[in-house]
Amino acid sequence: MGVFATTDDQGSSGHEQVVFCQDKQSGLKAIIGIYSTALGPALGGTRFYPYPSEEAALADVLDLSRGMAYKNALAGLDLGGGKAVIWGDPEQVKGEALLRAYGRFVESLGGRYYTACDVGTYVADMDVVARETRYVTGRSVEHGGAGDSSILTAWGVYQGMRAAAEHVWGAPTLAGKRVGVAGLGKVGKYLVGHLISDGAEVVATDVNPKALQWARATHPQVELVDDAAALVAADIDVYAPCALGGALNDDTVPALLAKVVAGAANNQLAHPGIEKLLADRGILYAPDYVVNAGGVIQVADEIEGFNFERAKLRATRIFDTTREILRLADADGVPPAVAADRLAERRMAEVGRLRTIHLR
Repeated sequence: MGVFATTDDQGSSGHEQVVFCQDKQSGLKAIIGIYSTALGPALGGTRFYPYPSEEAALADVLDLSRGMAYKNALAGLDLGGGKAVIWGDPEQVKGEALLRAYGRFVESLGGRYYTACDVGTYVADMDVVARETRYVTGRSVEHGGAGDSSILTAWGVYQGMRAAAEHVWGAPTLAGKRVGVAGLGKVGKYLVGHLISDGAEVVATDVNPKALQWARATHPQVELVDDAAALVAADIDVYAPCALGGALNDDTVPALLAKVVAGAANNQLAHPGIEKLLADRGILYAPDYVVNAGGVIQVADEIEGFNFERAKLRATRIFDTTREILRLADADGVPPAVAADRLAERRMAEVGRLRTIHLR
């Protein structure tokens, strides 16, 4: 199947642009996917990951860039959706030359795409990328940026989780609830802190022994389980996937005991139809690209000159957005993911009809 057919499969409108980037001297192999610039220049992070194949890298960047378009639309940002993946093991091949080569490719797009951090890339990496391009955010405080975007990502997930809790149990709090957090990385560790402060019991897991060691030292009250499968089957009220995508699939959903799913991971639904399977089981799914938008809100705020309190206020509104989507889902008799898609598509269509692609 060709690239045009592949991108058309990703959504009703397909992707505007997919750029394959290679710099043999540094070893860079990257793909930049721009789903839509109807609302403005595309914004989305750079994922650095050792994909098993080029096809897997392409599939991920197409999924992620489409998700960013919907996320930015629902967050109320005047930004389109894009994403980039760098194919390789960041522990082995990441270096200044590679990151700067990547920055030159971003610059070559002339502002149609702003990049930021994602899995495998960090604030320090964005400072290096920024030596070659103006179109980068998620930078360090020393260089005028916002710093770690995980802080507001976790805050936004917590707000979305509160809205889901209100919808299911009648009160916007996780007090007395058992919350299972799958992934104690950049976002998960901050989310755990919010949950404990709110009075929740936390059960968690991570594939990284260092993350488990951090949890034991920082939050000894957190119950740790062996793996994600054990967490899914645990007696929990809320399941929070905070690692890689595809956590909700044909195997995990039937085993899930939680009544609410709300987490930071992107693309949590392994394939279309999972949202209906969740609904049929009476499990409320707070769409991932709604509740995890705090990070993109934070890095987007850098573009106009970062102010943490302003960005946090915008991220706090994820509570209201999630509440509205859950209300619309009930009113229309559809799963929340469908209601969220409709709301995002409506905004992209209404605003984007004035322009179909973004030009500098």
